[in-house]
Amino acid sequence: MVITVSDRAFKGEYADKSGPVIRELLEKSGLACEVFYTLIPDDKKQLSRAFDENRDKDYIFTTGGTGISSRDVTPDATAAFCERELPGVSDYLRAESLKETPFAVFSRAYCGIRGKTIIVNFPGSVKAVTLCTRLMIPILEHGKKMLAGEGHG
Repeated sequence: MVITVSDRAFKGEYADKSGPVIRELLEKSGLACEVFYTLIPDDKKQLSRAFDENRDKDYIFTTGGTGISSRDVTPDATAAFCERELPGVSDYLRAESLKETPFAVFSRAYCGIRGKTIIVNFPGSVKAVTLCTRLMIPILEHGKKMLAGEGHG
């Protein structure tokens, strides 16, 4: 599941480019998964509802709303929805992003687990989601297996 969180894209002020990039990269990855996509405004309640409606998915990826403006609520909504944090994933994505831009220090992106679903926040730029999605693809199956209790094999 891919959720773009953006007031301006939701209002039609510009086209969402980041969400479709994540979807395309996941679909081309060869992973056995169907990728769904939705676009919502920067709103904690709507994001929580979208999480709840998709809690049967293995992964939910968000793009947008991870910065430091007052409207950037994605990490807060994600943390409130999740039962457990996965700081290693967020740390990994931030560390790799810092190799590309010093502005990654302003990312508050969060990763956590609710039930059997792993939720990962990506920044909102096409460049950032391309990097983050490519970093995640090789580890998705392993994370899914670990969460299912299938060990580290």
